[in-house]
Amino acid sequence: MKPNLWPCLSQCSLALLRQLDHGAPWLALLSLRLLLGWDFFESGLEKLHGENWFAEIQNQFPFPFNLLPAWLSWQLATWFELIGGIALVLGIGTRFFALTLGVLTVVAIAAVHWPGEWHSLSELMRGYVFTDQGHGNFKLPMIFLGMLLPLLLQGPGKLSLDHLLRRKLEAE
Repeated sequence: MKPNLWPCLSQCSLALLRQLDHGAPWLALLSLRLLLGWDFFESGLEKLHGENWFAEIQNQFPFPFNLLPAWLSWQLATWFELIGGIALVLGIGTRFFALTLGVLTVVAIAAVHWPGEWHSLSELMRGYVFTDQGHGNFKLPMIFLGMLLPLLLQGPGKLSLDHLLRRKLEAE
């Protein structure tokens, strides 16, 4: 007689799903914050120690960012990436920094990563790559926007300073 494994498998599956559901509020958004925080911080460090090349592309910035002087745009981008990267890792001001880093990413897509010219959707999609081969390279910044969206909409998760502060405020 063959034992029926289905009840055992379904119970094990349910137990595993419960464990994942329990850990998700603690770990899921933390992983996004750590990855994005590190990358934005690293990008800010490159700007901090590098030369300002924004003057060369200032006219490609979308309105109203094209109205700012290149030196100011450079400083804003540098410090939002540095401070925003640290804030994301710590989970403080998460929604604010997810929004501002999202805006910064949209400006970067428009000014640097978007193809200079395209006439069809298939031509545009040639720029949805990681390396620029003359058609743009907007894949990675688009992925970053997709990763920032849950942080903007859901907040930082339970392993964050924002969560601790909110609990403290709600207790008062």
